[in-house]
Amino acid sequence: MNMKKRLLARMPFLLLLLFVHTALLAQQKKLVSGKVTDQRDGSPLQGVSVVPKGALSGGAVTAQDGSFSIQVDARVRTLVFSSVGYGIQEVPIGSGPLAVSLTAGLGNLNEVVVIGYGSVRKKDVTGAVATVDEKDFQKGNITTPEQMIAGKIPGVSIISNSGQPGAGSTIRIRGGASLNASNDPLIVLDGVPLSNDAVSGAGSPLSFINGQDIESFTVLKDASAAAIYGTRASNGVIIITTKKGSSMGLKLTFNSVNSVGSVTKKVPVLSAAQFRSVVNTNGSAAQIASMGGASTNWQDQIFQSAFGTNNTISMTGGIKSLPYRLSFGYQDQNGVLKTDNLTNTSLSLALTPSFFDNHLKVDLNVRGVAETARFGNTGAIGGAVTFDPTQPVYTKSPRYGGYYEWLDSTAPTGLKNLAGRNPVGLLEQTFNKSHPKRSIGSLQLDYKFHFLPDLHAKINAGYDVSMGAGSTYVPDSAASAYIAGGTGGSNNPYKQTVTNTVFEAYLNYTKDLKAIQSHLDVIGGYSYNDFLTKVYNYASFYASGSKVANSDPAFPFDKPEHTLLSYFGRLVYGFKDRYVLTATVRRDGSSRFAPGNQWGWFPSLAGAWMIKDEPFLKSSGAISDLKLRVGYGITGQQDGIPNYGYLADYSLSSANASYQFGSNYYQGYRPAGYNPALTWEQTATTNIGLDYGLFDGRISGSLDVYEKKTSHLLNTIPQPAGSNFAAFFIANVGNMTNKGVEYSINAQPIRSRNLVWNLGFNITYNENKITNLTVVPGDTSYLGFPSGAIAGGIGGQFAFLNAVGGAKNTFYLYQQVYDKTGKPIEGVFVDQNKDGIINQHDQVKSKSADPKVFLGFSTDVTIHNKWSAGFVLRGSFGNYDYNNIWSQTGNQAQILGNPVLYNASSNFLTTGFKGGNGQQLLSDYYISNASFLRMDNINVGYNAGKIMHGQATLKLNLSVQNVFVITKYKGLDPEIAAAASTLGNPGIDNNLYPRPRTVALAINLGF
Repeated sequence: MNMKKRLLARMPFLLLLLFVHTALLAQQKKLVSGKVTDQRDGSPLQGVSVVPKGALSGGAVTAQDGSFSIQVDARVRTLVFSSVGYGIQEVPIGSGPLAVSLTAGLGNLNEVVVIGYGSVRKKDVTGAVATVDEKDFQKGNITTPEQMIAGKIPGVSIISNSGQPGAGSTIRIRGGASLNASNDPLIVLDGVPLSNDAVSGAGSPLSFINGQDIESFTVLKDASAAAIYGTRASNGVIIITTKKGSSMGLKLTFNSVNSVGSVTKKVPVLSAAQFRSVVNTNGSAAQIASMGGASTNWQDQIFQSAFGTNNTISMTGGIKSLPYRLSFGYQDQNGVLKTDNLTNTSLSLALTPSFFDNHLKVDLNVRGVAETARFGNTGAIGGAVTFDPTQPVYTKSPRYGGYYEWLDSTAPTGLKNLAGRNPVGLLEQTFNKSHPKRSIGSLQLDYKFHFLPDLHAKINAGYDVSMGAGSTYVPDSAASAYIAGGTGGSNNPYKQTVTNTVFEAYLNYTKDLKAIQSHLDVIGGYSYNDFLTKVYNYASFYASGSKVANSDPAFPFDKPEHTLLSYFGRLVYGFKDRYVLTATVRRDGSSRFAPGNQWGWFPSLAGAWMIKDEPFLKSSGAISDLKLRVGYGITGQQDGIPNYGYLADYSLSSANASYQFGSNYYQGYRPAGYNPALTWEQTATTNIGLDYGLFDGRISGSLDVYEKKTSHLLNTIPQPAGSNFAAFFIANVGNMTNKGVEYSINAQPIRSRNLVWNLGFNITYNENKITNLTVVPGDTSYLGFPSGAIAGGIGGQFAFLNAVGGAKNTFYLYQQVYDKTGKPIEGVFVDQNKDGIINQHDQVKSKSADPKVFLGFSTDVTIHNKWSAGFVLRGSFGNYDYNNIWSQTGNQAQILGNPVLYNASSNFLTTGFKGGNGQQLLSDYYISNASFLRMDNINVGYNAGKIMHGQATLKLNLSVQNVFVITKYKGLDPEIAAAASTLGNPGIDNNLYPRPRTVALAINLGF
């Protein structure tokens, strides 16, 4: 912990500077306040930038009710107002509050953009940065906030992990940078870097954030923008800014979204009639006799209509220069899988006061969330696909809870061994309940020195504390945990606490050097991050509460911890308001590495040229914006590395590996693999971008070309034989590249007082290639390492091979042979090496599970300032999925080759496969083009304006989510399969939790 102690040695001088009492008088100031509204309907505008004319930085931002207050020099006569989607307006300062009305437009260059450790004008951005604010969020029933920006930003892929409430999404920025380490972006909430680690008993870490509290998302995509975050920025950075308070009068807002969701597509399996036909034709007499007289659609039995409500009450105002925002949220969402439910209660408080004549600004944000969840047993999804459709759901016997089960009078339990259990019983008799809690808070202090107003001392202190606790209870009568003649069932608790803390202190100096037509913005500081997890280890218990014998853990809890120390700096230099240079550097130290490897340098350099402001284009009426950006930077990666992976350690062997001494058995300790040479995985990114605007901003967008080169890949490699260690360990081996092009265009074809029509389109091309996987580059003896586990075979079988020259997640299977009619011939594959034997040497690298192209398209129309309508489309192209349901269950042996009858995929009717050929599981017949075009959302809104004699405002919105999907893929859902299957592998379709179609009505009341 020596690294922690350095904090105390370096902080006193910053604290002294921050709170120093100076007798110097501040410059004479005046307070200007007012309100900003939309010219079309008079609705308040939040997030509008308010800057004194002539200033290149500073200013204020309007609150949720459109209000603002700003301290300006007494000599300032004009304020400049700007916001995304609205034109710039200059307003003279009068004697009273200002009433400002902005006209809808597209883009402006004086808008303030949030970046790491500060903000700059959009005009001065040199990296690949994109912002989406509240008015452009996806609408509807949103259970995790990242879904609000799906399809909105080029280069950012957001794919729903499943249809389960709070399940979250797989987020990839420019393809991800790693093979075995994390590919998740860093998420920063109000200055607090969030951990991507799961919280026990919660579906997604982001499910704890109330989307109604969020003002904007800013995505830092390239290393020149993200390098200021160093080791955690290899996969990009998402900065979430929440809503703040107002110094104006009290305002109450009530937002309610009520929804119903339903499953629109189920896995195609044999009907009861088709199933009977197969068994009667090919089954034995005993199998024929074992069929029941029912016709049960098991998938219909386990799914339901999912009702949900999501409500938020927020209050904004100010008490004697103390702006505040307080919000309370409650969500109750059922899943489409029966017994699945999530409730979420949230409370957040934001205080933004200022002191000492506006020289000390305080930004305090505290939010707490408590969830209660019952997780439906997802094993029932696979069970419903395969359970015998001729059997009933219930029996007249109360045994086993009254659910039909396969019985065997000769078995000790009376239940057929190795037989699947009733899917409805699995749901109704599994009580997996959790009560996770999370609190995230930050305190940001910004002190402007009286004797040097251009110098600010800033402190950011924050925490992210979560506690996950729950239990899984199965009654002793349940067939899944039945023990004949004794205590059965289970009642197993779990608990985990996570405490992450951050402390950052830095100086920020900004200066307009008018004599040389320059502007400086310099920061330098220190960051401390600590990540502490405590996992409680419990014994196993029966349903009665009695303990299972010999189930006591070796240790009552595990307490892994790691620390990051960092020094960072950034220089932004602008010349003639046309040329901008940004240089950043960060030095990170991680306790996850051995001494000597703990520290890494992460620099970046970027420049921007405002071509539009050059004399030869300045007078152009057609071109309103043209800027060239060029950047290069290096970021690091250490997520996914064991906390103590560089140290030799021993672990207790399993009970199966015990040694007998006399009549007793003893467990021994075995050495684990370790690697003291582990060091940072590094990603170097080059980015060239062009921002453009035409016809006074009616058309705007950007074009970016990038290359990401990751070196020292964190890879799992085999241990040398005889080392007496684990079979594999993590080492820095390999290189990988991502190359791509991003393009976006936003247009406003119609802009009038009575009709405004907006269009937005973005498209991304990304190509991934592994360039090295061995210690010695160019070593052709190493084929690559497999990944993508698939179900159905004996022993580990994998669908992918990560190999040099190909993309990650590349399928590696046998090439199927077909007959003259195009029907696959079971067990017949192409002999690639012509040796007359079909074995692993005949497997072929082919398609990738990752898309090469993805896009987003959105449009909205506002009519007469009252009616609005819009929709969002997303597409993914060039990605392929492996249908593990077809390969595992699409054969006759699935029905007749087991101790009991199982249903089969209807693909069996196409192939007629008999089954029993293990190689068939690895056939490329099961790979399908999973490209898709999905309408994510379509909505219609009505703004009723003022009601209740002008005391309130009312807005209504009706939306449909997951409207349709166009795809050639014949599985359940190409998108969810692309994120991850139940086995945790992208691109493998195996018993997915379906994503529902949801109809939602939103009501917004303002008082």
